[in-house]
Amino acid sequence: MATLQYEVSSGPQVGAHKAPMPMNNDPMSADDEVYRLLLNGTVSDPQLTPLGSNYTFLVNVSDGDKTCKAIYKPKDGEAPLWDFPSGTLYKREYAAYLLSRILGWDFIPLTLVRDGPYGVGSLQLCVDHHPRANYYYIREKSPEDLRMIALYDLVTNNADRKASHCILDPAGKVWGIDHGLTFHWQPKLRTVIWDFGWQSMPESLLADLKEFLLALEGRTGCVLDLEELVFPEEMEALGARVRQILEIGVYPGLGPRPYPF
Repeated sequence: MATLQYEVSSGPQVGAHKAPMPMNNDPMSADDEVYRLLLNGTVSDPQLTPLGSNYTFLVNVSDGDKTCKAIYKPKDGEAPLWDFPSGTLYKREYAAYLLSRILGWDFIPLTLVRDGPYGVGSLQLCVDHHPRANYYYIREKSPEDLRMIALYDLVTNNADRKASHCILDPAGKVWGIDHGLTFHWQPKLRTVIWDFGWQSMPESLLADLKEFLLALEGRTGCVLDLEELVFPEEMEALGARVRQILEIGVYPGLGPRPYPF
């Protein structure tokens, strides 16, 4: 198996590695075929992307009949950080996707954890998009789509919402990518999305959070899967953030560390 140029320590173990499965009460539908392709297909032709501090590869995934493009982020390609434990970012990518599915907020491309050319890592379906149609374009054309992403970033304590992490596919659907710096127990929110400061959060999204909080407090359903991906103190902080959001119900204004630069 090919090796990368440097090694990083694995850090504390955050749950056992296992193949992702369809989530409780959330059966795969039209994505079933793509899911199986990502999970079981052969990952090949890794092309290192030029941007980012971690090793990120555009890869082909094929089962001999069908092929798709995906973004592969191996654990051993994660650059050490002072505040996030080494070797955990790929699990946070999957945890972010898992939470979006639990909430019913369909804006993160299909993501899973599996082995690839450089070892275990996250594998995310690559969404075709125009590179210039980022947050600054979306805020002018589809500002309402950003309300959900902004709230999601509050819930997950996203420390890295750059403009390029909001993309638009050819059908006009808004997607969010790059969620490796999420779920930290300390306040880490850094984002470019401050469009909704002091505005009320949509009631429909708050209702989704109320339902999630019940599952979180009861430790039911896919919450148990989340617990295998992040640390206990991060799960506690997640619950605390959701409670605070439900109590206040208003988007915050600019914070002390507002931008991901």
